[in-house]
Amino acid sequence: MSKDNLLDLNGQIAFVSGAGQGLGREIALTLARHSAGGIAVNDFDADRAEAVAAEVRELGVPATAAISDVGNLDSVAAAVAGATESLGPITLLVNNAGNAGPDSRMGFSPEFWETQPEDWARFFHTNLYGVMNCCHAVVPGMVAEQRGRIVTIISDSGRMGDARLTAYSAAKAGAAGFMRALARETGRYGITANSVSLSTLVPPLEDEELEAFMGSERTRAQLSRYALRRFGEADDVTGMVLFLCSDAAGWITGQTYPVNGGYSFAL
Repeated sequence: MSKDNLLDLNGQIAFVSGAGQGLGREIALTLARHSAGGIAVNDFDADRAEAVAAEVRELGVPATAAISDVGNLDSVAAAVAGATESLGPITLLVNNAGNAGPDSRMGFSPEFWETQPEDWARFFHTNLYGVMNCCHAVVPGMVAEQRGRIVTIISDSGRMGDARLTAYSAAKAGAAGFMRALARETGRYGITANSVSLSTLVPPLEDEELEAFMGSERTRAQLSRYALRRFGEADDVTGMVLFLCSDAAGWITGQTYPVNGGYSFAL
């Protein structure tokens, strides 16, 4: 670890899930700008993954499109194997894929007792099983290398609970609990596992739609719950992810860090 630049990733190879757009894209580009040796850009949409991989390569960092639905273990294992063959051993994993994954319906559900298991499954598919599948595919290589950083993006829905997002809340809470358990299993191999808990980020809308959204009574009421009185931007999150991927966080594991504009606090 260089004491001159604690956030230098020293050529390590990263696999970033859900990196074809939004926050995942920004995470991939941030890791590339801090001397990652290669980025596997995961997305279930091939065009999105390749577009971001091309952006990474423009920064002078090798990149490959790692196309898979993270909720399918065989698909993830094949994507990780391909990325490893192309880029080298993966020692950084950012589990960013979330929401409802390939099933883009997010929104609020009916009350829990009015839903059915098929309504819950799409949230567990990406937010819990997706995290477990990526770790299952990547951790053996980290163990072989005797080092690794795993960062999982969860939600304050998982920390606090959100009415009418019960399955999503449960899946995100499960992912955080899985990270704590994995931290205990992998620490002796030099691997850390931590979570970053988010609240609302500014949605990716066109200018007119965004203006209408931000000006709505519902949005203004929601913003009043934030100590900083604003929703987050991707840049508000990428610094924490970079820190947890770096040697500067080498003695931190099993923790959940809220990055949420003061929507909620943690002891």
